[in-house]
Amino acid sequence: MAIYGYDGLPRAVPEDVGMSTSRLERIAPVMQHWVDDGKIPGALTMIAREGRLVHFEKVGMQDVATAKPIEFDTILRIYSMTKPITSIAVMMLYEEGHFQLGTPVSELIPAFKDMQVYTEGGAAIVDAETEMTVKHLLTHTSGLIYGGDGEHPIHQRYRDANYYQGDLANMANELGNIPLLHNPGAAWNYGMSTDVLGYLVEVVSGMPFAEFLKTQILEPLGMVDTAFSVPDEKADRYMTLYEPSEDGGIQVLENAPVSSGPRSFFHSGGAGLQSTAADYLRFCQMLLNDGELDGVRLLGRKTVELIRVNHISDDWQPLERTGCGFGLGFAVVMDVAETHGPGSEGTYSWGGLASTTFWIDPVEDLIGILMTQLIGDSPFHAQFRVLTYQAITD
Repeated sequence: MAIYGYDGLPRAVPEDVGMSTSRLERIAPVMQHWVDDGKIPGALTMIAREGRLVHFEKVGMQDVATAKPIEFDTILRIYSMTKPITSIAVMMLYEEGHFQLGTPVSELIPAFKDMQVYTEGGAAIVDAETEMTVKHLLTHTSGLIYGGDGEHPIHQRYRDANYYQGDLANMANELGNIPLLHNPGAAWNYGMSTDVLGYLVEVVSGMPFAEFLKTQILEPLGMVDTAFSVPDEKADRYMTLYEPSEDGGIQVLENAPVSSGPRSFFHSGGAGLQSTAADYLRFCQMLLNDGELDGVRLLGRKTVELIRVNHISDDWQPLERTGCGFGLGFAVVMDVAETHGPGSEGTYSWGGLASTTFWIDPVEDLIGILMTQLIGDSPFHAQFRVLTYQAITD
């Protein structure tokens, strides 16, 4: 199997795949402007079309204090961009016949048997009217949430839980003891659903979740720098994490969410992986190829088609993504006009807490990836998407 180093895929002259070199050159100055204004430390932008890399640029710093430049092989915390990888692991096991999408989660993880649910506003706790299924977890309609600072009593229960302590079995048991925010299937709420899927992979496959990802997805795809921890020999490639500062700039965030050490993370199916832009491009290209890359097939074509169609109500907007529905692990564009930017119906995507993002456009045979390390607002994502699509010339 060929591995294309820090590029991820073979390169092509943009004009050979219907894109403009001069128009792609508009991207780096825009991203550099964000760096010069002190809004982001640095960034990597990556575009592939027709299976070949046409744009890979770096601007700014991996670490601002030491003026260490960001590099093409810089390793970053991808946080919720872990979720699509976990979802693909689940669908691989689905293809093997271990369960159906409608299989109750309690049949695989007993901690979710006889779940309870809060009534509206959290005034009371009653028995759940419906069973939580595997599909509910894949679509974030399970009733599990992340918890926060709200007044609803569920938030205090999540704050009190120790689901990132110990192993994945402990996490599942903790979550199984907390009533759901709503009945499964009744609403879309972002949360711990994909973390539970990580444990489901462990239970069904009979191997540790991290080992399944490594041996069944990451190594077969040549994703050599993607893992739940960064080893000592790669420490100099690990990007510093930032957050907005009170003066309008950025500052170092010392304690990274979900971390279990300086360069290691809880084996969270929802947020634990570290990766590079090139590694993630290979994952995206596998999906764009309907489940195959360089002779390695992880999924069948019809399964990928099932993943990238909308599975939720048209009335629900995943994380206020207008014009989008949600597939099995990804947001899916349903109405381009409502997204307020260029694109194609059927484009599927997601992002991460530290302002990483990707999208896969089957209509244009196109992948876009942006990587930085800033926990905060990301207005540059929309700019990057415009700058990508305006470079298409065919």
